[in-house]
Amino acid sequence: MGKSSVDEIRQRFDNDVERFSNLATGQSATIDAPLVLDLITEAAAQVNPKATDVLDVGCGAGNYTLQLLGKLPEVNATLVDLSQPMLERAEERIAPATSGTIHTIQSDIRECNFEEASFDIIMAAAVLHHLRSDEEWEQVFRKLYKSLKPGGSLWISDLIQHSSPEVHQHMWERYGAYLVDLEDEAYRDKVFAYIDKEDSPKPLMFQLNLLQSVGFKTVEVLHKNSCFAAFGAIK
Repeated sequence: MGKSSVDEIRQRFDNDVERFSNLATGQSATIDAPLVLDLITEAAAQVNPKATDVLDVGCGAGNYTLQLLGKLPEVNATLVDLSQPMLERAEERIAPATSGTIHTIQSDIRECNFEEASFDIIMAAAVLHHLRSDEEWEQVFRKLYKSLKPGGSLWISDLIQHSSPEVHQHMWERYGAYLVDLEDEAYRDKVFAYIDKEDSPKPLMFQLNLLQSVGFKTVEVLHKNSCFAAFGAIK
């Protein structure tokens, strides 16, 4: 059976807004979500303290932009997500926190076109694992690179694969144990089922190498735990 279509993924997220609307927990099914939220937004603010424009890819209910606004309260935010209900919730939460503008785009990142050198900061949290072929990964990474201003930065937090089957199995077992502790075995099986159906993550090293190959001059790893990682790159 093939992977979920874009429409199928959109429908699931349309019905899952509340789970993505809590800064204290982040997305609870993601290991270390609150820590990664802070690490990425702090790194972005430190690298680009004079940022005026941020792009949040797969913004969900707006947690990453909202957290960044606590550090850079005047940035203009462009929010991209498949789900219109997610975008509406994100705008509702973000509007009181910024004196800048908010622009929402309901779209798949593969279909978006941005002007070159438009953003100081791009964030992509738990979204790029929906990319499929190597060509799609390269296309999107190259698009994000071109969309950044010189000196701008891209920050990613995501589910990752491991190149060694043995290591991947070990990390997957650790993740399963985390989900059981979080709720129960039924919840673990539910999460594993939609990951198997929807997601096609790539190894961390694949993504770091791709960032360099599309032109980024500096690549940084902020955090890795089990099958999740937070990392970024500076143009």
